[in-house]
Amino acid sequence: MEIDAFYTFTIAVILLLTGKIATLNAPLLRKYSIPEPVIGGFLCTAVVALSYTLFDRPVTFDLAMRDFLLLLFFAGIGLKAEVKMLLAGGRPLVILLSLAVVLMLIQNFAGMGMASLFGLEAKAGLMVGSISLTGGIGTTLAWAPTFTERLGITNAMELGVAANTVGLIAACMIGGPVAAFLMKRHSVAATDDPELSIGVSNDGRQPKLDYFCILWAVLALNLAIILGLGIHDALTRTGLNLPAFVSCLMAGILIRNLMPIAVSSRVQKLWPGVDDGLALVSDLALGLFLTMALMGLQLWQLNGVFTFVASALVVQIILAVIFTISIVFRFMGKDYEAVVISAGFGGIALGSTATAIANMTAVTQQYGAAHRAFIVVPLVCGFFIDIVNALIISVFVG
Repeated sequence: MEIDAFYTFTIAVILLLTGKIATLNAPLLRKYSIPEPVIGGFLCTAVVALSYTLFDRPVTFDLAMRDFLLLLFFAGIGLKAEVKMLLAGGRPLVILLSLAVVLMLIQNFAGMGMASLFGLEAKAGLMVGSISLTGGIGTTLAWAPTFTERLGITNAMELGVAANTVGLIAACMIGGPVAAFLMKRHSVAATDDPELSIGVSNDGRQPKLDYFCILWAVLALNLAIILGLGIHDALTRTGLNLPAFVSCLMAGILIRNLMPIAVSSRVQKLWPGVDDGLALVSDLALGLFLTMALMGLQLWQLNGVFTFVASALVVQIILAVIFTISIVFRFMGKDYEAVVISAGFGGIALGSTATAIANMTAVTQQYGAAHRAFIVVPLVCGFFIDIVNALIISVFVG
């Protein structure tokens, strides 16, 4: 049974509302900064899995809106990024990318070791390593045919999809608790900056929003997406294949920093309110995207590879948490920005860019803004890590 795009989107809105209401009424969820989309998304995943188990009827959703929501979200990040903030993120960006590379190597060696332990071809373990975890579903789908045709690993696709599913779930759950642990363990003070990069804070402050603020925000987002898709098409023609959301992020940055030249002083005077509009629309886009991503999970695909994948992922999750707490937090500066980046690193290591940002958003809504983190993490996740991961995988595959 396939549910069409309109009904899928409506269900996603209901699920996101469910998560929001649950978070507002459950102090434990707020304490550990569990992202709101996770609650409703998991509820839907469980119901769909139960339907398949009891009635042998798979339920699928038309997720056509999901990818557009991701473009909308990253365009919003770019539109709130100023050049001075980007320059400040230069050194942390290099450090975070280097740490991600180290973890990718660890993931691949761990995956190959677990595969050998279970009597499988060692290279099959790469499918539960950086391919599916750091790379995500796109990298998994891209590399699975190579493993099947060249290496003879016939269940490569199933291994990768299963590992990505479990990793995504884990990534959603560890970010907030990791941040709470680091803040308590190292007595890190929360920031007093209420101007969030994404979303609206939980401090009761009413955002400066009106009709024109929202309308200008929607126009700016649409223009950023139009320009971003143009940039993406131009890059693709040169042979450089990067995710479309990276181009939309770049377009948003260009528009934001060229805006003083292009628009009147009247619009610039209005812009602080537009920033709040961008934050709110971007937060909605991210929430609905992650909700729909979780709705699309099909847990029954774990059948047949569950024991190996579960064992391998337990090892990978433990490694990711230890690496984040002991390495990432220290190298990123041991301050509040480092806490927020550490919350997002679970998404880098186990889930997706959207998961990383959702974890960071939940933390900043609880404790305050961390602007540099929202530039550094998306650039590492989307712009650099796929290229580096492809090189690493090529070396391991041989």
